[in-house]
Amino acid sequence: MGLHMNGSAEEVSYAKNSSLQRKVISVTKPLRDEVITNLYCNTLPKSLAIADLGCSSGPNTLLVISEFIKLVENLCRKFNKKSPEYKVFMNDRSENDFNSIFMSLDTFKETLDHEMKTQIGPCYFFGVPGSFYGRIFPDKSLHFIHSSSSVHWLSKVPDGVDNNKGNIYLSSTSPSNVLKAYYKQFQRDFSLFLECRAQELVEGGSMILTVIGRKNDDPSIQESCCIWGLMAIVLNDMVLQGIIDEEKLDTFNIPTYYPSPSEVNIEVLKEGSFAINKREIFEVNWNDLDCWEALDIGSEMSKSFKDNGYNMAQCIRAAIESLLICHFGDSVIEEIFDRYKNILNDRMSKERTKFTYLTLLLTRKP
Repeated sequence: MGLHMNGSAEEVSYAKNSSLQRKVISVTKPLRDEVITNLYCNTLPKSLAIADLGCSSGPNTLLVISEFIKLVENLCRKFNKKSPEYKVFMNDRSENDFNSIFMSLDTFKETLDHEMKTQIGPCYFFGVPGSFYGRIFPDKSLHFIHSSSSVHWLSKVPDGVDNNKGNIYLSSTSPSNVLKAYYKQFQRDFSLFLECRAQELVEGGSMILTVIGRKNDDPSIQESCCIWGLMAIVLNDMVLQGIIDEEKLDTFNIPTYYPSPSEVNIEVLKEGSFAINKREIFEVNWNDLDCWEALDIGSEMSKSFKDNGYNMAQCIRAAIESLLICHFGDSVIEEIFDRYKNILNDRMSKERTKFTYLTLLLTRKP
């Protein structure tokens, strides 16, 4: 498929353009803390195996792992117990920049020891390349699985969407067969994801998934399609100006699906291996201006939106540049994102743009 986050330390890398994903991780911290506390207190384990799926590379990669270890270490001190050993599995596609993760591990461990003011339990790290739409771990080998901003990416572009002309994702003008094809691909992928994780978790093991979703049952509404609709405007304009070939655009579709709460629930219940302990829905602004209404109209506001338009374009670029290059070639990439930045600036200055996120806490049934 060609999809992978931009690696390295360049300006367009995921490592330098993932503040939105970091904000999402911070929102879900209280739920993780609750789950980790229960996991430790109920079992007092000598060894803990945890996995992060879709870990990418950069400042967010080891954030959840760090929080997990620090919380468990504090619980060990509280109950006067010996620290467990930690087996940490970092998963992403094989194109991921695993080298940068491995090179950061010594500093990571030193920082943890310094913050805890004592040596922590032994930590063993493993890089696990491969798609999570398949088995990636041994049977019953994990106690806790975490994945944030990853599972809404599909394993491939759905089949039978060749007539989605002028669009690159779902929209109000997408034919009904396109809507059905995307939903069926989501069903297949998410069901397989659950089936595989059910075999890899121990009984009673927990999994926290956070994905971009939608509140409404209609998958083609503005709520979930806006970010790609704006990109489609850019690409269509470039077709009209002869910069991009029309046939190239007509055969390009984004391999993602933003499910509704009911769609997620249905697949979990159908697969049958997990109990849904909690489900949370929250919104995150595209930009960093959480007090949007309080801003004064004027130069400072204009500058802020200009900066955030650029930041949002960089965020999307870090995620899908590999797909665009694979399909359109690298000669048009700068032009695409320069235009995209401008259209984002315009939209973000006129309305409060935001993503809807769904978080699920699932427990492996006996």
